[in-house]
Amino acid sequence: MSDTATQVAVTCPSCSPDAETVHEVLKPDQQATVRCTECGHTHKTRIESERTVETDVIVSQEGESFAATVDVPVDEQVGVGEEFVLETDEAIMLVRITSIELGGDRRVERARGEELGTLWTRAVDNVEVNTTIHPSEKRDESRSVKLQVPGDHEFTVGESEELAGEEFTVVGIHVEDDAAGYERSKLDFDGDTVPAKDVKRLYGEDESSSAWSAW
Repeated sequence: MSDTATQVAVTCPSCSPDAETVHEVLKPDQQATVRCTECGHTHKTRIESERTVETDVIVSQEGESFAATVDVPVDEQVGVGEEFVLETDEAIMLVRITSIELGGDRRVERARGEELGTLWTRAVDNVEVNTTIHPSEKRDESRSVKLQVPGDHEFTVGESEELAGEEFTVVGIHVEDDAAGYERSKLDFDGDTVPAKDVKRLYGEDESSSAWSAW
């Protein structure tokens, strides 16, 4: 949300005085130095700076949370489920908006930058996946483990995984409430695939088990 554009569309006095062409910004400023990508002509032009508003961000990560801020263009629409890169003094991370709070603790699905109070988010570049692994023998108990994986790691129902010293076959996936594009919140058909950042809970079956299949 706070990236500075390296290219702009402006008229070129050399090859296109009446129509905008793409220019590379060589020296950003209100009176910027730019170079036309069509003819290579370098000249100065006025670039209107985009008005932004500093917005509070709460980030949830592995059961803990911390506060940060992000600059959002006043006219930009943001919505629950969208992701953006957040830069803090400690780290740069990818986060997903889970809730949007306006003034007076009012929650909405979408809002313009100038309306925002607080963006509630969770980190999705590296995630902790809650996993229930069914026993290899029915007399044993199911166990819960937490798997640390990249957010884009894909889990597929019917396929085997070897993670954190565990070997299991994925038998079911509960999808996060803020994940978009899924027809069902519970997936259990072979071939159903979900990236780790969209997984609310993963269900697995010990590789040694051939009897247990319920979840």
